[in-house]
Amino acid sequence: MGGSKHTGSSPCASCKLLRRRCARDCIFAPYFPADDPYKFACVHKVFGASNVSKMLQELPVANREDAVGSLVYEANARIRNPVYGCVSHISCLEEQVDQLKQQLVLAKTQIGLINGNIFTSELIRLNSNENFDSKQVMAMEHQILQNNYQIAYPSSDHPDQFHVQSPDCMGMRKPTWYAHSQYQH
Repeated sequence: MGGSKHTGSSPCASCKLLRRRCARDCIFAPYFPADDPYKFACVHKVFGASNVSKMLQELPVANREDAVGSLVYEANARIRNPVYGCVSHISCLEEQVDQLKQQLVLAKTQIGLINGNIFTSELIRLNSNENFDSKQVMAMEHQILQNNYQIAYPSSDHPDQFHVQSPDCMGMRKPTWYAHSQYQH
């Protein structure tokens, strides 16, 4: 549907809201159909019809549908959260990623402990053996510690960067980068 000329007799959502006659070459008609007036109302409230018209005219026809989708998403986010808009949702997703990283570190630590128990039982077996080599036991103990540390803290993970999810995240009140920033007074 994106980019086609308006051929219907009823005005598009834009022209209907703005109470004007919908021209055949109306730039809004392909993207804001009459059966979805809320879509244009949100975009108009946040960006203004004139600005949206200018943006669409500057874009190639092939990109306009994606642009309208982005404008609708941003407008809805700005209406839900007038201060932070879609940044609030992005911040919430970043917090969820941080929490999942914490859970991954915990799971890797638990795996390391389980593996450590296997190594420990092997150490006990070696110690009970009369012919055990103390260097071999020390090397194995060192390997256990090193494995547990690498499992818990791989080089790409930095546990000191994890944040606890703020209770405001799901309500999308404010992004956590602001809540933890040095700019907050």
